[in-house]
Amino acid sequence: MSGLLVIMGSGETAPTMVKPHRAILERVGERRAVLLDTPYGFQSNADDISARAVGYFAASVGRRIDVLSWRRPPADTLERERALTTLREAGWVFAGPGSPTYALRQWRDTAVPDLIAAKLRDGGVVCFASAAALTLGSHAIPVYEIYKAGIEPHWVPGLDLVSSLFGFPVVIIPHYDNAEGGHHDTRFCYLGEGRLTALEAELPGETLILGVDEHTAVLFDLAAGTASVLGNGCLTIRRRGQSTVHPSGSVMGIATLVSGGAPAAPSVPAAPSEAQAAPVPESSLKAAADALEARFDAALAARDVDVCVAAILDLEQVMVDWAADTNVSDEGEQARALLRSMVVRLGEVAQAGARDPREVLGPYVSLLLELRASARAARDFATSDQIRDRLAAAGVEVRDTPTGPDWSL
Repeated sequence: MSGLLVIMGSGETAPTMVKPHRAILERVGERRAVLLDTPYGFQSNADDISARAVGYFAASVGRRIDVLSWRRPPADTLERERALTTLREAGWVFAGPGSPTYALRQWRDTAVPDLIAAKLRDGGVVCFASAAALTLGSHAIPVYEIYKAGIEPHWVPGLDLVSSLFGFPVVIIPHYDNAEGGHHDTRFCYLGEGRLTALEAELPGETLILGVDEHTAVLFDLAAGTASVLGNGCLTIRRRGQSTVHPSGSVMGIATLVSGGAPAAPSVPAAPSEAQAAPVPESSLKAAADALEARFDAALAARDVDVCVAAILDLEQVMVDWAADTNVSDEGEQARALLRSMVVRLGEVAQAGARDPREVLGPYVSLLLELRASARAARDFATSDQIRDRLAAAGVEVRDTPTGPDWSL
């Protein structure tokens, strides 16, 4: 085999994956790059998801990609053969969010799985993320059915395109470090430890689980025989409940991954590359918004208007950067609400004045207190009292102390 298999845990159209995508697509050269829309083909907003993904690659990655539509196997022979020819000739095939079981139903008993496997044999790139990544293993998790519909946890047959790399069954689990559940365990693609342990017991004993964290990519270079971890998280190799974790930046031989949860040789840090050396963006729109809110709050408390304005502008840009993300969530609305709140709070400061009133009035009050001290020294108590009374009427309270006069608003 001479191709490149890329598995992304999530964030496939987020700012976090821009640099990995660029590095991967450089290998494709002028060969056609296509987006396979099957996993989300059942959704009413499928056209919008495709458009956002195409826009993301054009604007953020700098690469044109075409949509290869296979929402259902085309009934028309010519349409079907055109789609299969496009898939056969493409140098880069990408699929992402949606339902793994829907995708498997539309691909099974068609030429699609064989063409994807041929891509890996013939030097092409297969980049599968999120739901699409689940389909690659010997078994797949029916995420929607278990997590959303409450069906008893079970496996469904996968495409089994990865097992040949290792010589035994392999299961792919994206969203491995998911934390959306808060106090509830939604790791392991929303299964949690209890359900994963139960499901793992149903797998053949030699089965290896490859867990890919969110906003993380694992590149299996089949010609070099290496696996590289990029992005924010880790690759976890799990077998029979025992795990070995390879952090971002690791490069190891694919053959060494067969040790699974048993003690393995330490991963070798990868040499810095453009995809790894630059700072990695926040792993979600919410994380970026939370960081900017903290910066805004601190600046507002310090009455630093410039930093407040910068935080607002940065939040607006972050919202633009994440607008193409095809993962469905309410984080966009939350960020918009935060942006509006920031503007309102800054407006309140503008109305009241951002500078400390003592800083503004201090020189004038000090001058009047010097005049009052001179009047008292000259025993001109009428003038001294008049200055004090006028200051009090203006909201400035003067207190005489053993160390001299003090004032407050």
